[in-house]
Amino acid sequence: MNRSLPASFVILLSTSALFADDSKAIPKPAASSAREPLAKSVSLEKAGSYLDGAVMAWTREQRCASCHTTYPYLMGRAAAGDPRAPALREMRAFLENRVANWDGRTKADRLPDGSEGVTEVVATAAALAFDDARSAGKLHPLTRQALDRMWTLQNDDGAWDWNKHDLPPLEYDEYYGAVFAAMGVGLAPEGYAQSDGAQRGIVKLRRYFADNPPPNLHHKAWLLFASLRLEGLMTNPQRGKTIGELLALQRDDGGWNLPFLGPWNRLDGSSNDIHGPSDGYATAFIVYVLRQTGMSADTRPVQRGLAWLRTHQRESGRWFTRSLNADGNHYLTNAGTAFALLALEGIE
Repeated sequence: MNRSLPASFVILLSTSALFADDSKAIPKPAASSAREPLAKSVSLEKAGSYLDGAVMAWTREQRCASCHTTYPYLMGRAAAGDPRAPALREMRAFLENRVANWDGRTKADRLPDGSEGVTEVVATAAALAFDDARSAGKLHPLTRQALDRMWTLQNDDGAWDWNKHDLPPLEYDEYYGAVFAAMGVGLAPEGYAQSDGAQRGIVKLRRYFADNPPPNLHHKAWLLFASLRLEGLMTNPQRGKTIGELLALQRDDGGWNLPFLGPWNRLDGSSNDIHGPSDGYATAFIVYVLRQTGMSADTRPVQRGLAWLRTHQRESGRWFTRSLNADGNHYLTNAGTAFALLALEGIE
C-alpha cells in the first residue's frame, strides 16, 4: 500500500486477519427501525459515526463487501467532513487488499467463483474509482488493476454476471451492475475512460445501454448519473426527460418513495407500498443526482428535498429506508445514509 497510515493503524494482511483494535471499539448500531425517533437537528458527524459502526460490524461479521453498505460507505463517508476517519481508511485498505490478493495463494483471499466474484470486481473497481476522484484526484494503481480486471469479465452483450438474489434494487438484475460500472469508469481520474485498455469495453457497454432500456426509474436515474461523466449513454433530451420524471414523483413533503421507482415485490410475493412514506435512500439519491446535473441548492425541488433530509434524520444518525424485501435489517438504510451525506455536502 502506498497510502500513509498512522502507526496505530493496522492494515489487513488478509481478509482472514483481525481488524485493528481501534476499529473493534466502534460499536455496532442497533437494528434500523421505522420507530426510531427523529433527531432534533441534522448532524453529518453523527451520520458518519453511524456508518462507521454499520460498515465495520458488517465486515467483521461477514468478511466481505456489500452493495448495500460497504460500497456506498466508501462513496459517501468522507462527505461527513472527516476524509481521514479511521474506519474509512480501514475500509479503503480492506478493498485494496482484496484487489491485491484476488489471485493470491490463500483461499480465503481469492476471488469467489461465479457471479459473486464478478460482482465483487465490478463493485470494488467502481467504488474505488469514485473515491479516487473525490479524494486524491489520481487513479490509484490498485484501482486501475481492478478496473482492468473488470473488462476481462465483461460479457459479449456489454454487461456482467451480476448477483441476482431477488434483493432489489441493488442485487436484482444485470442492468444495475452495468450502470454501476459505467459510473465508476466515467469518474475514474486521469482519463481512464480514454485509455486503450478501457475503450473496447466501453464500446460494448454503450451498446448494452442502447439495446437495453432502463427497466425502471431507479436504474434510469443511475444511468442519468453515469451519463454525466461517461459520454454516449444519454442524450441531453433524454437527460431532461429523466429529470422531469423524477421531479414528477416528488411528494408534498419534499421526499421520494423507493417503491415508486420500480415494480419490485417483497420476498413473500406482496407488493411494496407506493403510498408509503418518503424514505432516505430514494430522497437522498435523487437529490444528489439532481445536484450533479447542475441543479443548484436554490432550485425549488432541491430545496424541498434538502429540507426533507434535514428533518428526517434519526437520533442514531441514519436516514431510515424500509427494505423492499422483508422487515428485518433494512440495510438500504445504510446506502440511503451514505447518499444523504453526499446530497448535503457543502450545504450543512
